[in-house]
Amino acid sequence: MSRPPVRWLTLAAMFTVLVNVATMAIHVPVPATQGIINLGDSMIFLTGLLAGPGMGAAAGGIGSALANLQLGLTHWAPWTLVIKGLEGFIVGALGHRAFRSSGKVSPAVVVAVAVAGLWMITGYFIAGSLMFGVPAALVELPGNFVQAGGSALIGIPLARILHRVKLLSP
Repeated sequence: MSRPPVRWLTLAAMFTVLVNVATMAIHVPVPATQGIINLGDSMIFLTGLLAGPGMGAAAGGIGSALANLQLGLTHWAPWTLVIKGLEGFIVGALGHRAFRSSGKVSPAVVVAVAVAGLWMITGYFIAGSLMFGVPAALVELPGNFVQAGGSALIGIPLARILHRVKLLSP
């Protein structure tokens, strides 16, 4: 099955904007690390599950890093590009095939979202420790767990809905 490049570029742009808007729409500042807790991961999970690792990585990394720049969090943008890009890649690599075949929340989908979320938490803990020290990074840790869990509770059901309406059908 070949995919029309214009259609896929359009979808990539749409998913990138969804990640960006979800990151910016509801975000809670974390003064200790000058970062934010947000719901952008919900759209990263959705993208990886529906469109696979490549688009998950691109939309996750670019959409989130652009949100950092737009919110004035420039010190986080390079870290976010890598952390969220890998998060999108992980969820897509581990969960896309299982999800696309059935549209159901199989153990593979749960594992994919959990591993991707744990990567995000770990990545930001490492980055926060390097930039602000371990005590500051520890302050952000509970919020990142809530961010990953809340995003899973939003992203997975939305992916199921979009799978049913065949958003990415040929």
